[in-house]
Amino acid sequence: MVLFVGSHWLLSHPLRTPAVRILGRNGFQAVYSLIALAAMLLVIFAYKRAPAGPTLWNGTAAVPWLLTSLLTILAMALLIASLGGNPALSPKRMNGLSAKTPHGVFRVTRHPMLFAIAIWAVSHLLVAPSLRALLLDGGLALMAVGGARAQDAKFTALYDREWRIWCRRAPFWPNLRALPTLGWTWAIAVVAWLGVTGLHWLIARIPAGAWALVLG
Repeated sequence: MVLFVGSHWLLSHPLRTPAVRILGRNGFQAVYSLIALAAMLLVIFAYKRAPAGPTLWNGTAAVPWLLTSLLTILAMALLIASLGGNPALSPKRMNGLSAKTPHGVFRVTRHPMLFAIAIWAVSHLLVAPSLRALLLDGGLALMAVGGARAQDAKFTALYDREWRIWCRRAPFWPNLRALPTLGWTWAIAVVAWLGVTGLHWLIARIPAGAWALVLG
């Protein structure tokens, strides 16, 4: 996880500019993807070889499963909503950003994709409260939240006033009171969540979410 998180941070921030200069944008993306894939495969290999327990509590009990289900639906909603109109995904959207009022998911947080990853990681720690899960899920959550802070610093340096004013209007930490602004995204998220948790059973043979009631 140190290798995965560390390489992601280095290539996303301090090494990104010189690497793009040397390799070109496409070359950098290829190298970045290969390193991330190799590091993730090592993480998966190490996770499978690590002892599964002991655990701090029974992760398959009703309360952890319910909390995990709600959190993963929230993560899915943030992820889906982050794909539309996200200024962090396109430099073109930075133009005039300071004049825009946050709407939809950006009233919840200005980093919906990264917080979706963090919430997903925390939710999985609830149902697998072991040391190996803490290293994996804790590392992913740390990478996501730390990446959001680093992204703020990078965008402030690149776009200055545009991003600083956006930061004043769109919160960093998720504003739970603004969750109703996601509207129909919630329905899409629930359908996607049913599909993903169904695949969880087909691939891992572990019933998750609503399928735990049906198949458990």
